[in-house]
Amino acid sequence: MMGNTNTAWLLVFSAWLVAAVATLGALFMSEIMGFAPCVLCWYQRIFMFPLVLILALGLFPFDPKVLRYALPLATMGLLVAGFHVLLTVGVIPETLAPCRDGIPCKALQIEWFGFVTIPLLSFFAFLALNLLLISAYLKTSK
Repeated sequence: MMGNTNTAWLLVFSAWLVAAVATLGALFMSEIMGFAPCVLCWYQRIFMFPLVLILALGLFPFDPKVLRYALPLATMGLLVAGFHVLLTVGVIPETLAPCRDGIPCKALQIEWFGFVTIPLLSFFAFLALNLLLISAYLKTSK
């Protein structure tokens, strides 16, 4: 049983690393590079930023119940990020975007390698968080 707890701790720690890097990346892009976040980006930040603190608090000492608080945030963030990606690639019409004033949600401020955008980075961060947290849950529920 101790092996499952150690593995779950490593999975939650890995999730914390993903959340911390994503948070620092979002702050770097907005505060240092000057990219203003759109409304959907703000919603994703609302789900990502608290995970840094919540996951850290659940690590020392390890509390498997942290997953019940972190997983809903990560799941909602994944849904918003997925919507944002589908919007930027044109699957969802721009008329459904909540961005009415200010920065358009479809605007691409970066495009690395011809396809890596900020919404895609966010989507993969939330996807990784969900996979890590679900794996940790499965390890602790045995």
